[in-house]
Formats: sequence, structure tokens, C-alpha cells
Amino acid sequence: MTVSSLNLALAAPEIFLLVMTLIVMIVDLFSAAEKREGRLFFLSIFTLILVALSLYAPLDAPRYGFNGMFVVDGMAVILKAAIVVAVALVIIYSRAYLVARNLFTGEFVLLVLFATLGMMVMVSANHFVSLYLGLELFALSTYAMVALNRDSATASEAAMKYFILGALASGLLLYGLSMIYGATGSLDVAKVAKIIEASRANDPLITFGLVFVVAGLAFKLGVVPFHMWVPDVYQGAPTAMTLFIGSAPKIAAFGFIMRILADSMGGAVGDWQGMLVIMSALSLALGNIVAIAQTNLKRMLAYSTISHMGFMLLGILAGTKNGYSASMFYSISYALMTLVSFGMIMLLSRAGFEAENLEDFKGLNQRSPWYAFLMLIVMFSMAGIPPFLGFWAKLTVLEGALNAGYTWLVVFAVLMSVIGAFYYLRVVKLMYFDAPTDSTPIVAAAGFRSLLAVNAFGLLALGLFPGVLLTACLNAIQRSF
Repeated sequence: MTVSSLNLALAAPEIFLLVMTLIVMIVDLFSAAEKREGRLFFLSIFTLILVALSLYAPLDAPRYGFNGMFVVDGMAVILKAAIVVAVALVIIYSRAYLVARNLFTGEFVLLVLFATLGMMVMVSANHFVSLYLGLELFALSTYAMVALNRDSATASEAAMKYFILGALASGLLLYGLSMIYGATGSLDVAKVAKIIEASRANDPLITFGLVFVVAGLAFKLGVVPFHMWVPDVYQGAPTAMTLFIGSAPKIAAFGFIMRILADSMGGAVGDWQGMLVIMSALSLALGNIVAIAQTNLKRMLAYSTISHMGFMLLGILAGTKNGYSASMFYSISYALMTLVSFGMIMLLSRAGFEAENLEDFKGLNQRSPWYAFLMLIVMFSMAGIPPFLGFWAKLTVLEGALNAGYTWLVVFAVLMSVIGAFYYLRVVKLMYFDAPTDSTPIVAAAGFRSLLAVNAFGLLALGLFPGVLLTACLNAIQRSF
């Protein structure tokens, strides 16, 4: 094996990100205290912009590197681009919030960049070992991010719960992968796929392995019945950290699931479809119904996330390219919606005050009609009301599941979606029809305000013209599978 045979150029964006992360570490170490925050911010954004630009490459077919352990295909390129954009938005949104709480440190920036690197490896991994390495690099970084505010007991508790959840998921995933290795004799995604399609190898062992793998993936997604502590983590973590774990990782999780289930175990689709159907139905029901009882907005959005992940599973369980592309579209759309929703929470928060309860949004229209309108767009989009982006996201996954013959599940999902619209519209009612409980002026930097507006109106623009993103997702899936 030679260096040229590794085809390192395929991993140029990841290698560049790693080198720049090390440079950020050095800059953090040797910068004066008064200049450190600005340098870290601009260097991290500059890094992510260059990584995004380096992702562009005309691809007619998947390309492999590192002896087949790494793949660059249409799906990987689009998902990586979406991840990098989402992370850049997280850093911009979080800057003022974290600076006000003395949390915009070198540790935060480094952990975000390392987590981004892990997510990029996850969506390009073509071997169980590289999949797991990417997952753990991402997971270990996020555990530390949630615990970054060491003086907060709630943040420490959330980090501990997040770590336990992650450890359980990793254990189940590894156990399942070891069973599949025992049945197929390989850890290579392509070889495992061929063995399963050709002979189904050792069926009982693969089925047991699949059960543990799906359970591990379900823990990572936070879907029912593996959702425990997800709301606690969302509520307890600083809002900037919740913004991060609620956005870009959902895109990476989709890529991770596709590599394991669709790419390597597509031949056993009948075995994992049934498990996804149950988890999707339970997530849709519990997420939407329990969210109604929440008074904390971050907790409500956590249960909302559970239901949205149930929706995303609808496309994957269809087991078709149209279904996969619909779920890919859904994961990117959900990340965009989450960014604005938590951006609004950070906008209304200030040093010593967290605007995370529903009553904090009372009378927002009287305090600022503009921000109330932006939040209205987000809530309508999350509820799936046309013509916003969330409507098309739900419609496409429902169509994918319907074409796959899951009519009852589609009817159930529509019913749960109608129930779920209640708690989104309740936020709109509080903003427009209740008297404000807080008269403090809303202050934000021009960059933050502009980004919030662009992000929110992007939900409307992509809702009016969904074909651009939908076509990109469909083309990416067709060229990857």
C-alpha cells in the first residue's frame, strides 16, 4: 500500500479542516485575551467557508479512497455542504450569547470543529470502523460541549445524561456490528452488502445484529422508545449547545443511517423496515402529544424533535430512492428550521435571563412585530403549513411511505401532525394575542438580525420553490445507490 493508493485528495476537505482546527488551537493558545474571541470567530468561519468551497466536485459515480474505507458520492457532498453551512450558522448565532456568558472560548470553537470533522467522516465512511471513528469523534466532542458551562448544575446533569445515552447507543451499535461481522466475515460496507444480497449469510445472526444496530441508531436519533433524557438534555444544556446538537447532527445522523441500513444492509430491508415502522409511529405519537403539555420552549422543541425524527424515518423505511431522497430533504429542512427557532430563543435571552419558557414569548408582537413575524414563519413551517418549507418536507416523506404501501402509517402521521400543529400555533397565539410580561428592549447585532431574517425567509423561499433542493437530493441519492 502506497500513499498515492490511498487517494488522499478525496478527503482534502476533511484534512484541511483538521489542519485548520490545529491552527485554531495554536491561535487560541498564543492570542492575547482581548483579541482571542474575535480571532477564533473569524478563523472558524473562514475555515468553514473554505471547507464548503472545497467540497465542490463534479461526480458521475462514487469515488473511493483509503482502500475503500472512504467514499465521496453525491449524497456525501450534499450532506457535508449542509453540515458545514449549519455549523457556520450555529457559530454566528451563538457568538453574542456565549460572549455574554464568558463561554465563547477556544474550547467551544475546537469542539465544534472536531464535531464537524466527525460528522463529515460519518457521511463519507464506507467501512464499519471509519463509521464508528467518525461517530465517536462527533459524540465525544458534543458531550464536552454540553458540559462547557461547568458552573451550571443543570448543564452538568444534562452532559452526564447525554454521555450515558451516547455510551448505551455506542455499546448497542458495536455489539450489533460485531454480530454482522461474525455472520459476513467483513466490515467493509460494500462486501457486507454483497454477502447479504447473495446468500443472506447467517440469517439469525444478521437479524440479531440488525436489532442491536437499529437500537443503537435509534438512541442516536432520540426516537421512541429510546428517547429518554433527550428533553432533559435539550433543556439543561446552554441554548447555544442545544442549537448545535439539534441541527447539523440530524443531517449527519441521516447519512450515518443510510450508510449502515441502505448501503450495507439493503438486502435485509425487510428485516429493518418493521422496526423503523414501530419506532416512527411511536415517535410521532409521543412526540406530538407530550409536547402539548410542555411550558418550557426548549423542552417542547425536544419533543418536537422526536416527532420530526419519526417523520424522517417514514422516508427511510420506504426502502426506495424516492423515500431516501425525501428523508434527506427532510433532515436538511429540519436543520434549517431548528436554527431559526433556537436563534429566536437566544435573541430574546440576555445575561442572567434565559427566554426559554413559553410565557417569555407573550406579546412579542407588541415588543417587536418583525421578530414576531419571523417566529411565526418558523412555527408555521414546523407545523407543516403551506407554503413553507416544512410542508414540503412532510409531504415528500408521506408520499414516499404511501408509495411503499404504508397507507395506515401515512394516515396516522397526518393525524399526529394535525395534533402537533396545536403546540406550534399556541406559540403564535401567545405572541399575537397575549399581553407581554417583559418590556425589555430586544437588542441584537446587525449581523445576527440579518442572518435571522435570511434564515427565516429562506424557509418561505424554499417552500415557494422546493424543486431546487428536492432535485438536488434526488439526484444525489440516484448517483449514490
